[in-house]
Amino acid sequence: MVVQEIFGVNSHIRGAADSYAADGYRAVAPALFDRAERGVELDYDPADRDKAIALRKAIPIDAMLRDVAATAVALASAGKVGIVGYCLGGSLAWLTATRLPGFAAAVGYYGGMIAAHINEAPRCPVMLHFGEEDCGIPMSDVAKIRAATDPARVQVFTYSGAGHAFNRDDSPAAWNEAAAKLARERTLAFLGEHLG
Repeated sequence: MVVQEIFGVNSHIRGAADSYAADGYRAVAPALFDRAERGVELDYDPADRDKAIALRKAIPIDAMLRDVAATAVALASAGKVGIVGYCLGGSLAWLTATRLPGFAAAVGYYGGMIAAHINEAPRCPVMLHFGEEDCGIPMSDVAKIRAATDPARVQVFTYSGAGHAFNRDDSPAAWNEAAAKLARERTLAFLGEHLG
């Protein structure tokens, strides 16, 4: 399962899902904003960013997790279920690992809410990716995450020179090719270990 940023299931998220499908996984990107507005597909300009923030605030986290759980049920016939999330989705990947049963692995990219929920223990192995130049997630938060988790259960990686959304290849201001490539290699190895 590939979980969206606050910009909906846009070309970046569809591309991420397609890339996991090309690697042999059954990949689905649930439209988590459908509870407020159907078919949300936003760009990264200020107007769309404001709309994205408003949509995010309109939907409780627990409602999004119910949609994640429903998507997992739909994927169960394919075998073990894992989740990979970006930004909002990175936070939801963490909360999925700590709150929902039935997941074999969770990967979060630059999830800004993880540090606030670090007291929750994951039920499955977790891998987390953060850019060291992320303006919204200070390295002090990443240090808290590392200090509060068992490294045998939660792997935390940081990427020098990378900022927030470093994996977003359709956003030149955010994209960091070296960090994205290494994070993807690590993610695929992790998924291969835990999902098969």
